Amino acid sequence: MRKKRIGILFGMEDTFPWALVNAINAKGGDQVEAAPCEISFAKDDGVFGYDLVLDRISHEVPFYRTWLKCAAASGVKIVNNPFWWSADDKFFDNFVARAAGVAVPRTVLLPHKQYPPNTEAKSFRNMQWVNWEEVFNYLGWPIFMKPAYGGGWKDVYKVHDPQEFFAAYDQTRDLTMMAQEAIEFDSYYRCYVLGRKRVRIMMYDPKQPHHLRYVANYHTPPELEQRIHRDAVALCEGLGYDMNTVEFAVRDGIPYAIDFMNCAPDADLHSVGQENFDWMVNNMADTLIEIVTGGKPLELTGNWPSVLNTSKDPGQPLA
Repeated sequence: MRKKRIGILFGMEDTFPWALVNAINAKGGDQVEAAPCEISFAKDDGVFGYDLVLDRISHEVPFYRTWLKCAAASGVKIVNNPFWWSADDKFFDNFVARAAGVAVPRTVLLPHKQYPPNTEAKSFRNMQWVNWEEVFNYLGWPIFMKPAYGGGWKDVYKVHDPQEFFAAYDQTRDLTMMAQEAIEFDSYYRCYVLGRKRVRIMMYDPKQPHHLRYVANYHTPPELEQRIHRDAVALCEGLGYDMNTVEFAVRDGIPYAIDFMNCAPDADLHSVGQENFDWMVNNMADTLIEIVTGGKPLELTGNWPSVLNTSKDPGQPLA
């Protein structure tokens, strides 16, 4: 019986992919082996050479995303699902979170500041003028502005009044932007969630320089830790992601999910620290071995279609 082959698809990372390959090969025995993916052009014959691929880079390389979707259609297991990852966004994910019983900040989706390519004024005949007073009253101050598609704190602004808001909005080009209530937090946590069951809750401070963010030290009551664990798993079950990071800002004892679509999360040794790195490598290796040797079928999304209330009157707000 041949070994199952796991391919790791990655870009500029230097610590995590190689450590993961070594961990899988040490744990895989005569069942599983791992190596970096080798990809050239792709033929339409359905031959891809791997049983499972861990995707760390297709969000930046469109060629890889198409290759992964075709590999999935040919029977290769892909972590994370390239079909859903191509479709979801941070604003929609708030609906999933609320349906899963997870607290999220109040959020508004904003029209493009500039016309997207190949559009003009006539393309927006359905668009009405924004009632900015209503937006500001709904969110309160301060407000975070962030792209609905994006990550790495790119194009993120914290604004404190209408003047700052519009100055930031003017810089957003044709991005799809969200405006979000700022949660002034007492503590902040970043969680690795693997295989929708393995959770590592890490104290984290996004206000610090990148290399100091994982040295935060908060008192975490057991009931808060349990809530964060439950919410982190519920989000990944809803979204269908087997590798993700979920961030929570805690205000008045309530963890608010701030950022939870990180499908190729930072796992670099030098930013997350040795203990977090070792946990990530070992648990990701176990997760991938379980998936590649199990009978998990092709999955186009998580469980969100079964938890969202699509039978309510469209004119009624969510409960």
